[in-house]
Amino acid sequence: MWDPTTYLRYGDERSRPFHDLVARIPAEHPRTVVDLGCGPGHLTATLAGRWPASRVLGLDSSPEMIDRARALDAPVEFTIADVRDWRPTGDEDVVVTNAALQWVPGHQELLRRWAVDLPAGAWLAMQVPGNFAAPSHQALRDVASHPAWRAELAPLLRADPVDDPADYAASLTDAGCAVDAWETTYVHLLPADPAADHPVLTWMDGTALRPVRAALDAAAWSDFRAELGVRLTAAYPVRQGQVYFPFRRVFVVARTGDRAEENL
Repeated sequence: MWDPTTYLRYGDERSRPFHDLVARIPAEHPRTVVDLGCGPGHLTATLAGRWPASRVLGLDSSPEMIDRARALDAPVEFTIADVRDWRPTGDEDVVVTNAALQWVPGHQELLRRWAVDLPAGAWLAMQVPGNFAAPSHQALRDVASHPAWRAELAPLLRADPVDDPADYAASLTDAGCAVDAWETTYVHLLPADPAADHPVLTWMDGTALRPVRAALDAAAWSDFRAELGVRLTAAYPVRQGQVYFPFRRVFVVARTGDRAEENL
C-alpha cells in the first residue's frame, strides 16, 4: 500500500526531477498527454497547466494515490491502472513516466514497445532513480540479508533494476527514436531533528521501504527499521544540522518514429 502523505514528506526534492524532465519536452500542442505512474497527481496537474488545451490522463496502480489525485480537482482524468497493461491508442503526443518504472521488471521492453506504438513525432519522457549503488540501498540490502529477515525480503530487493542513460538511449534509438539521455546527481540537504528519525530513513519510508513494510509483521518491521536507522546514521552523518544526501537520477526524452528527423 502506498501512503501519499509519507511519499510527499519530501515533496520539493521529489518534484524537482519531474520538472527538469518535462522542461526538455518541446511539444507545443499535444492532443493527449499521459502520466504513467502519476502518484498523488500534484505533478500531473502541472502538465494540464502547461498544455491547457490538451486532454491529460494520470494512471497509477495505487487506489490510495488515485484517491489523493482526484481530490485535487485538477483538469486531469485520473484512473487506476497498471502501467504494464497500458497501450497507446493513437492520439498520445506526450507520455511521461516519472520515478515509476524502477518498480517494473522488464520495463526496458515496455519503453521500446511504447516507442514503436506511439504516433510518429510523439514524445516519450521518463525518469528513474539511479541510486541503487548508494550507501542507503547498500545498507538496506545488508540489513535485509540478516537471517531474521532474509527469507521474506530476499525476493523483493533487486541490486539495480534500472539501466544507465547510454543503455536506454541505445535501446530507444534502435526503436527509431531521436534520443536525449542524461543523468544528474542532486545533493538534497535534509534537516536533521535530534528528536526524530534519521532523515534518510524517513525519506526511504516513502519509497524503498514500502515493500519491506508490507512483508514484515509489526515487531519485525520495528526491529528492521531500527537496525537500518543505525546503518544510515553512520553512512550519512549530520553536519551543520542537516544530512547531505546525494541522489542520482537517470533521464530520457525520446521523439518517436520516422518524423524524428534530427537529434535533440
